[in-house]
Amino acid sequence: MFTQYCGRCAAAWALIGKGTAWALLLSALLGTGILPARADGGPESLQRADLSGIAQIVQKEIRAGRIPGAVVLVGNEGRIVYRNAFGYAVLGPEKIPMTVGTLFDLASLTKVVATTTAVMQLVEQGKLALDAPAARYWPAFGENGKGAITVRELLTHYSGLAPDLNLETPWSGYQGALRAIIAEKPVAAPGTRYVYSDINFEALGEIVQRVSGEPLDVYCAKHIFGPLGMGKTTFHPPAWERYRIAPTEYLDGKLRWGEVHDPTAYRMGGVSGHAGLFSTAGDLAVFAQALLDGGSYHGVRILDRPIVERMTIPQSPPGKVRLRGLGWDLAAPFAPNREDLLPVGAYDHTGFTGTLLWIDPVSGTYVIILTNRVYPFGKGDAGPLREAVINLVSSHLAPLTDAEVVSSRPLLGRYYAGLNEAYAAGKVQAGVDVLEAERFAPLKGLRVGLITNQTGVDAHGNRTVDLLSRAPGVRLVAIFSPEHGLYGDLDEKVASGMEPSLGLPVYSLYGNVRRPTGEMLQGIDALVFDVQDAGARFYTYITTMAYAMQAAAKYGIPFYILDRPDPIAANVVQGPILDADLESFTGYFPLPVRYGMTVGELAEMFNAEDHLGANLHVIRMRGYQRRDWYDDTGLRWVAPSPNLRTLAETALYPGVGLVEGANVSVGRGTDTPFELVGAPWIDAEQLAQYLNDRGIPGVRFVPTAFTPRSSRYQGRLCHGVRVALTDRQALDAPALGVEIASALTRLYPEKFQTRRILGMVGARWVVAAIQRGEDPRLIAARWRRAVQDFEGLRRRYLLY
Repeated sequence: MFTQYCGRCAAAWALIGKGTAWALLLSALLGTGILPARADGGPESLQRADLSGIAQIVQKEIRAGRIPGAVVLVGNEGRIVYRNAFGYAVLGPEKIPMTVGTLFDLASLTKVVATTTAVMQLVEQGKLALDAPAARYWPAFGENGKGAITVRELLTHYSGLAPDLNLETPWSGYQGALRAIIAEKPVAAPGTRYVYSDINFEALGEIVQRVSGEPLDVYCAKHIFGPLGMGKTTFHPPAWERYRIAPTEYLDGKLRWGEVHDPTAYRMGGVSGHAGLFSTAGDLAVFAQALLDGGSYHGVRILDRPIVERMTIPQSPPGKVRLRGLGWDLAAPFAPNREDLLPVGAYDHTGFTGTLLWIDPVSGTYVIILTNRVYPFGKGDAGPLREAVINLVSSHLAPLTDAEVVSSRPLLGRYYAGLNEAYAAGKVQAGVDVLEAERFAPLKGLRVGLITNQTGVDAHGNRTVDLLSRAPGVRLVAIFSPEHGLYGDLDEKVASGMEPSLGLPVYSLYGNVRRPTGEMLQGIDALVFDVQDAGARFYTYITTMAYAMQAAAKYGIPFYILDRPDPIAANVVQGPILDADLESFTGYFPLPVRYGMTVGELAEMFNAEDHLGANLHVIRMRGYQRRDWYDDTGLRWVAPSPNLRTLAETALYPGVGLVEGANVSVGRGTDTPFELVGAPWIDAEQLAQYLNDRGIPGVRFVPTAFTPRSSRYQGRLCHGVRVALTDRQALDAPALGVEIASALTRLYPEKFQTRRILGMVGARWVVAAIQRGEDPRLIAARWRRAVQDFEGLRRRYLLY
């Protein structure tokens, strides 16, 4: 979805950095019952705006080779204010210019223009219920664990189904697809995890047919496109229209021209709920205006206004950060400050072939961008074009406040109020805060050694070191520091020393020794661990914890964990399991790369499974939920190490970090570590193009150049990619790492040292599969069984 390209506009970003102050301000606005109107009477109009800059944007993208041509149409306040065509639909052997009437393969716009509209018509008529199991309308769909999936969960992509059907199996035809859907098993429990899935809408297309008695294409022509006068919109463009259609890609030696590009829809015969629709910018303008006008166009109504409102506000399960409407993705309205707004108010969708439909009821504006970016060999990229056009249109409108968005769309008031309640009621207490609230009772009368660093702070920013030094009845006698030292600012071996303000010894566990020695532990009655983990197997803090637990058990010293959140959410487990014989300081236990556990839970697992025999006590958090990302907790962010400075970098770390052992820079020594991958021998444009073409969920790749100030390739110009996190909920970070490693292996077989990634990947079979050139998606699929086995073990030790 295009909102995912807008960085901070993504739903995940909407909760980053807003903080309690913002929530209290919003609470004050909502509490008064008065939502202030703009002094000038509303958003500025685009009727007189100079939108000529759109032409420059499109021509730049054509020159860059990212698109062969495009049609851009902008509507505002009931009128089309900009419409133009650029470049060519066909580049050879005979060039065919793009025209404003060119027909495009809409790809996933099918989901909202056709399928969602059809479903909501049937809901409006009482023939479908959003919260009913989909199996009520298609009984066989409920087989293989899908019986609880609701229609709403299909529409919002919270069904738990995989992204698409397996095209490696030999099914064919529409009925073959239905049998494949019936055989599918969920990859997550319904309502628990956002997975953008074509299967959801393939199933919805069949449900429309079963409930209405008409195939999806017939139903849509009769009840949507025909009534609105969308005469060029169809699943099967006639052969005589061939030269008015933008072709897509050469597949199997044949150019897809007038036939659907999507491989699943193609196998299904061209009609599916997820792809297959063709249309023009003019027809889509009619559809967009109908939605802006509350479901009607020129007196013809296809949906009631309440239904349109309902499907274009947040409908994700309660507590989920990744927001979706019914079918539609959600976005901030058009405004120059849109990145400062919450991602609601407008709605949009994109298509893989290079299409975009974005509708903003707040300003009465819609933007349509149609390209055939996959023509001719699937190498294009419509992302920069979409982003630049949206930013230009936004720049011609007036700034907005969140309160003004609610004033324009009152049904969003409940969402804003709910967000405020979450901030007020859902603040997490870390283990140190719970210990403080209990007046340090578990440690009374004990001489304490504290393992900590700069992340060991309470909710008010007070260091755990200082809290324990002042705690009544507790005597802090020694401090131990993990990798990066007590202050988290060193990227080298760390020497022991003294804490200057307290005069206490600071024993480094990342210097000459990595375990507390008997001498260090003399005179200590209890060891306390308060360090923020990063949620990745190869992050060394959890190994330091395990080694300290071993020492505590050896010398009969009780071990206390002040628990902290898994910053990248503790409800997701991803990546290959560490080979048992590869255990090391960067891999203490056979864990997957992303294990979805807090340090307290890991400690419980290590103690039991490795028979450590530690006298372990976990001071649990309060108010914590497994689905919480760190910015959901209300806790202040403290960078856990010098090269994990932001939550976005921490989310990318389990992926980008997989290739760090090889001869590439991952951005250490720059301002954005783990957001970069590069080397002097990489072709930046080539690598970015290759990775973007892979369609990796949750990220986008931008060609770049950088010069590390330290670490690998210090002082040398590196070319490579910037990894832009666009949707953290959709990201499978270890799979991303395998994609990057596979791309580097395939593109630079004489340069990239694939074998050197073993230390971080931790599984020989994965490295061997990459070296053999196996598809990264198949590699990721192969580790899922082992992950499921690990999840069974993990369940025994979950505390939340």
